[in-house]
Amino acid sequence: MKFICYYLPQFHPTPYNDRWWGKGFTEWTNVAKSKPRFKGHHQPQIPSDLGFYDLRLQESRVAQAELAKKYGVYGFCYFHYWFSGKVYLDLPLNEVLNSGKPDFPFCLCWANEKWTRAWEAHEKGVLIRQEYSESDRIEHINWLCNVFKDNRYILVDGKPLLLIYRIDEITDLKERISDWRKIAKNHGFSDLYICFVRNYENIAIEKILDFGFDAMAEHQPEERSLPRRSFYSLFLLSISRILNKIIKLLSIESYFRLVNENRIFSYSKMVKKSILSPHPKNFKKFPSVFPSWDNSARKRIATIIQNDDEEIYSKWLEAACTKVDKYSESEQIVFINAWNEWAEGCHLEPDLRNGKKFLEATAKIADKFSIKN
Repeated sequence: MKFICYYLPQFHPTPYNDRWWGKGFTEWTNVAKSKPRFKGHHQPQIPSDLGFYDLRLQESRVAQAELAKKYGVYGFCYFHYWFSGKVYLDLPLNEVLNSGKPDFPFCLCWANEKWTRAWEAHEKGVLIRQEYSESDRIEHINWLCNVFKDNRYILVDGKPLLLIYRIDEITDLKERISDWRKIAKNHGFSDLYICFVRNYENIAIEKILDFGFDAMAEHQPEERSLPRRSFYSLFLLSISRILNKIIKLLSIESYFRLVNENRIFSYSKMVKKSILSPHPKNFKKFPSVFPSWDNSARKRIATIIQNDDEEIYSKWLEAACTKVDKYSESEQIVFINAWNEWAEGCHLEPDLRNGKKFLEATAKIADKFSIKN
């Protein structure tokens, strides 16, 4: 059973982050300044064992891999940011490729969302747009194939594993997948193993598979599956915001809160729903789990699915394993969100509050399925 953790390479300063967010900005900037919004709210989330690391340092990257390996994680899935021939946040991966360290399996997920000032993929305040063209897709796959040739790259049935995050935004999807497979063969690969990430898009699965994908990979929590606010709640929220703006203009300190602006959900209910959901029989699906979720470090109106109970997480992870343990050995994959999404309150890396308990739960399930097989 292969546990692959999504991995965020944002933890190092870059010239464009300096320009957009201020000198020295990294993911830690948002993490460190976060505050609790209600009693019992787990904020800020402060790293323990690995500290506030800098991914420019080989020692940090090696320490991450050693910790992951010790607790049953098979590999990392690095988010890869390609925008029309330019790669962003690529320093950690480049250093991994050039140094040969750490000796730890990895794959890529093309995070092809546009970048905005709101940390959300809408048009307001767009920093970088995605543009799709024939020349770009050829340049991109040639770049990718050079990464695929690394002997640590994760293969499925001998084919490089590649995830695409937002297929609904790609205008040349079918042509791109077809070209990528042909060019990969020119590079000496038998083929590619390409997964679409099921999250925001609402395209029918059957139609997606017609584009030439091999499987679906979850990235929990799925935004499309979260309950929406009721009309009455949205109405109260709008009134509350209008009142707050008036009060702010009048320079009055107190604010009205007719409703809780944060979107708070039950982790245990979400886990139960996921465990009971049927696994598809007509296509391959790699499930995803997460220990907890809380993006209040990034967003004013946050989505919070707080969890401090490793036993519930463990049950979810075990159930995910049972859904794929009938697949071929190289396809027995479960994705974990995430290794280090600290500003989304979603990390296996230990923090001061929960320590290593989610890592320890991961290791127990990894051992259980290793013995089983």
